[in-house]
Amino acid sequence: MLKIAIPVFPGDHYPNYFAALDALGAQGCKIAADTPADEYAGLLLPGGGDVDPARYGQENRGSGGIDPDLDALQFAACDHFVRAKKPVLGICRGHQLVNVYFGGTLIQDLPSGGVHDWDPGESADKVHVSTALPGTWIAALYGERYPTNSAHHQAVDRPGRGLVIDSYSEDGVVEAMHHESLPVYAVQFHPERMCFAHRRGDTVDGSVLLRWFLSLCG
Repeated sequence: MLKIAIPVFPGDHYPNYFAALDALGAQGCKIAADTPADEYAGLLLPGGGDVDPARYGQENRGSGGIDPDLDALQFAACDHFVRAKKPVLGICRGHQLVNVYFGGTLIQDLPSGGVHDWDPGESADKVHVSTALPGTWIAALYGERYPTNSAHHQAVDRPGRGLVIDSYSEDGVVEAMHHESLPVYAVQFHPERMCFAHRRGDTVDGSVLLRWFLSLCG
């Protein structure tokens, strides 16, 4: 069974990620900052609160839910797996963290009126259509136009070193990207909330992406 590292604290609850991996025959494992990458097949960076804007050289202009300890844990894990050239998948916050790790910046608070308007007090994800660039990995999985969920108020601004943008939403938000020479991939949406017990009829099947990622790890 593939063991996939998920850098979160022991008492934290991320049930959808672990359930999706289990349904695909893999094991999600919570790891510490000093966990060696060679013990795991890949790294999954999950969703969550905002990355501290100090990490990309900005003052706080709308970021919330900042957890310096979680930032430290996840940036350390990302560094270990990138250096080991192990597959990495960033999801939502993880997508943004990957960008910051490679020296990119974030839009701290998306303007209102776009398809990503989101109230953290709401229980339902937004749904919108994204466009994948022809020939990209995300287009191979879902086609050039595909509907996904959305639950965020930040987004990739300047891409980090070596990162290639693969997909945009209708209002210009970066929805998917990859590294030009490393097995690092990231999506702004939540595939773990679009599959198995959470499968929905108004989006693509998130298990397709997660299964593809596991194939890279195998």
